[in-house]
Amino acid sequence: MAGLFLKVFLVGVSSLGCLYPFMDFCFRGETRGQKPNFVIILADDMGWGDLGANWAETKDTANLDKLAAEGMRFVDFHAAASTCSPSRASLLTGRLGLRNGVTHNFAVTSVGGLPLNETTLAEVLQRAGYITGMIGKWHLGHHGSFHPNFRGFDYYFGIPYSHDMGCTDTPGYNYPPCPACPRRHQPSRNLERDCYSDVALPLYENLNIVEQPVNLSGLARKYAEKATQFIQQARASGRPFLLYVGLAHMHVPLSRPQRSAGPWDRRPYAAGLREMDRLVGQIKDKVDRTAKNNTFLWFTGDNGPWAQKCELAGSVGPFLGSWQSRQGGSPAKQTTWEGGHRVPALAYWPGRVPTNVTSTALLSVLDIFPTVVALAGASLPGDRHFDGLDASEVLFGGAPAGHRVLFHPNSGAAGEDGALETVRLERYKAFYVTGGAKACDGSVGPEQHHEPPLIFNLDDDAAEAAPLERGSAEYQRVLPKKQTSDPNC
Repeated sequence: MAGLFLKVFLVGVSSLGCLYPFMDFCFRGETRGQKPNFVIILADDMGWGDLGANWAETKDTANLDKLAAEGMRFVDFHAAASTCSPSRASLLTGRLGLRNGVTHNFAVTSVGGLPLNETTLAEVLQRAGYITGMIGKWHLGHHGSFHPNFRGFDYYFGIPYSHDMGCTDTPGYNYPPCPACPRRHQPSRNLERDCYSDVALPLYENLNIVEQPVNLSGLARKYAEKATQFIQQARASGRPFLLYVGLAHMHVPLSRPQRSAGPWDRRPYAAGLREMDRLVGQIKDKVDRTAKNNTFLWFTGDNGPWAQKCELAGSVGPFLGSWQSRQGGSPAKQTTWEGGHRVPALAYWPGRVPTNVTSTALLSVLDIFPTVVALAGASLPGDRHFDGLDASEVLFGGAPAGHRVLFHPNSGAAGEDGALETVRLERYKAFYVTGGAKACDGSVGPEQHHEPPLIFNLDDDAAEAAPLERGSAEYQRVLPKKQTSDPNC
């Protein structure tokens, strides 16, 4: 396996003068006071309908459903992009890809990452006295100064990109299936384009590769252990903390447990949901035992399900993108149909966030950055524009509305990556481009440009099945408002 090891050379030490030993935090300075802690958990490729609290057909998310009952559930919450790297960049910067420079996914061979002139949420909180940790998938650059330890995170444990971007000895469920890493001196086989055989997937702890290839079957357990250890050690330090967890679930390959018998083999996606749900439950239980009344937990997803993975993809619930499905192709991940960017979202903070509340406010992953910064008593960088809003009034004041206007950038399907060619205005949504993503049946919808745009009334047509008639009074009333919408709104 030595020939498969990823050789990454990282130089430097922490600006705090530490070499990041786990978990010997070498911090000095002010004590916690009343600053809240933050835990942000980001699921991968999870559909809106994969959350039981959203969609009654789902029976595999008991812990998340309990979290929804004990906190606030958002039913009109959106990823900032419909694919991995741009969505994560927007979460950590509060800015759309056209502003932060990340409009497409980084590859194994990428030498860059999230531009170094962007300020991350972790850097803002670090300056405000927080201990910062990141567990899980990074996917914002894995060389040199783009590594999480140099982007504001005091501690990092995870994989540098998606876990299908490197071979493993336990490949898990994928469609089409990918083989295990080749053995020493064994030539690589002619594989499907989406299978990797030249690089074994690495697992990092700070700057060190601690396992390669990753054992996917044990990854969820390791993430739970490291997350709970971080919370315990950060709490004991007397400093407030930020923990960002980028889950591997529900991205393919879905891991095979070490005892792969019974219902897992029959319904791997449902079993993966249950494994993810247990992992989130373990993190919440640790928060409840150590810092329950002073910790804000936010759970959401990076984008919708990857439809071309067929039975290994999640549920979009009622957001079927039926107009696109009739044309061929997928209306989920990579697209700007609701199934591509409307994601589960839950907020939990006992004594602050009201319990068992469902919010219909139009919100986005973009809002996490300004909301957390405000709650931490920190300041937003003053030299740039932010696309998110402080959602405190929705969370604590019961405000019914969030954004009036929300842009959905192109994310790898039709149109130029990052371009803003789909826009939401209150209950209406306009498409200037459609198509371009592969469906389970292998079809790829033709790229179509629409001028004037397709406009849907989501209150009446959540499935996006029938656009408004262009000659109708409703269409003519909405169109001028769409055309004057500004990204700075």
